[in-house]
Amino acid sequence: MREKLSGEARKSALGRLKGWSEVSGRDAISKKFVFADFNEAFGFMTRAALVAEKLDHHPEWFNVYKTVEVTLSTHDAGGVTELDIKLAETMNKFAG
Repeated sequence: MREKLSGEARKSALGRLKGWSEVSGRDAISKKFVFADFNEAFGFMTRAALVAEKLDHHPEWFNVYKTVEVTLSTHDAGGVTELDIKLAETMNKFAG
């Protein structure tokens, strides 16, 4: 089982994530990605899904047309772990 990030490790990890914020009332992080069109948004989701499957760590996400809203939390750890940070960094890279 992964351990939740806390203290300085959490602050440092979140500081590396451009555009991500903590979710109010929950130990999770989120970001809204906006793309040029549906095709670009769906391509992003497809690439992210392949990485998520490889990591065995699946995002909560919502897609409408060119917008993808993502929430990450490691459920069995009860909050944000390095796994969430890794997936968030990968998503940022895919989004450009």
